[in-house]
Amino acid sequence: MLDGLSFPLSLSLFVIAAGVILVFGTMITRVAAELAKVTGLGEALVGALFLGACTSLPEIATSATAASAGHADLAMSNAIGSVAGQTAFLALADMAYRHANLEHAAASAENLMLAAFVLVMLTLPLLALAMPQVSLWGFHPVSVLMLAAYVQGLRMVSSAHDTPMWLPRRTAETRTEAAEQSAGGPRVWSLWMRFALAGSATALGGWLLAVTAVPIATYTGLSETLVGGILTGLTGSLPELVTAVVAVRMGALTLAVGDILGGNAFDALIVAVSDWAFPGGSIFAAAGREQGFLLALAALLTAILLMGLVYREKHGIANIGLESFLVLSFYIGAFALLLMVG
Repeated sequence: MLDGLSFPLSLSLFVIAAGVILVFGTMITRVAAELAKVTGLGEALVGALFLGACTSLPEIATSATAASAGHADLAMSNAIGSVAGQTAFLALADMAYRHANLEHAAASAENLMLAAFVLVMLTLPLLALAMPQVSLWGFHPVSVLMLAAYVQGLRMVSSAHDTPMWLPRRTAETRTEAAEQSAGGPRVWSLWMRFALAGSATALGGWLLAVTAVPIATYTGLSETLVGGILTGLTGSLPELVTAVVAVRMGALTLAVGDILGGNAFDALIVAVSDWAFPGGSIFAAAGREQGFLLALAALLTAILLMGLVYREKHGIANIGLESFLVLSFYIGAFALLLMVG
C-alpha cells in the first residue's frame, strides 16, 4: 500500500492510472484475440488463463499486501468484491453489444464450464468460513484444495474447447470464433511480447488504481469490507471492464466472457493466496461474517449469469438481457445494504 499520500496526489495518480488502463487495456485485448487465433488455444482459454489472470494481478497485489499486514477483511473483500464487480461489468458489456443479448450470442461449452468453475472456486472458501476453523502450517487446508481446483478447472475448460461434449444451438445471432490457424515463428513471438508489454502496463495501472483508492477511502470512514468490496475491488477490476467492452465491440464475445469469468476464478484463488500471506493462522478464522455475505453474493451473480448462458434470451429490454438486469440489481442492492448496516 502507498501510505501517507495526500488526497490531491491520490486523486491525480488515480486518474493517470485509469488512462493507462484505457490505452493498454485496449491493446492487450486486440493482441489476445490474435493470439487465440494463431495459437489455436481459443478465445475462452486465452481470456481465462492469460487475459483474465493478467488483468487480475492488481487484486493479488492488493490482497496479499493487506493480508500480510493482518487486514483479513480487506484482503478477502478485495478479492471477492472483484468477482462480484466483474460479473456486474459483464452486464455493462451486454449493453455495449447491440445485435443481441450477449449471453445468447456468446453461448459456448467453454463459457458454461467457466461459469461452473467459478462457482466451485467461490463455494470452497464459503465452506471454509462455515466449517470448524483449522490451521495446518499457518493456513487452512481449503486453500490447498482451491489451488488444485483451479488447475483442474483450467484443464476442463481447455477440454471443453478441444473436444466439446455439448454444443449450443446455432441461431442467426450466435457468434462463433473465427477459424483458428495455427502459426509459429516471429509472428507468435511478436504477439507474445506485445501481450507481455501491454499486460504489464495494464496490471501496473490496475495496482496503482487499487492502492490510491485506499487513501481516498480514508476520507469516507468506510469499513474494510466496504473499502475492499467497493473501492479497491471495483477500481482494481477496471482493466476487466475495459478489456471486456473492447472485446465485445470487436465481436470477440467468447474472449469477453472468458476474460471476466477467468478473472473471477483467479480472483477467487487470491483468497487462498491471502490465507498463505496472513500471519498467525488461517485468514478464515479472522474474517468477519460480511465475507460470507460477499461470497454468497458473488456465487448468486455467477449462477444468474450461468442460467442466462443456458436460457439464451435473444433480446432483452433496452438492449440488456434479464440476467444482466438481475445481476446489476442484486449487486447494487447488496452493497447498498452493506452501506446502510456498515
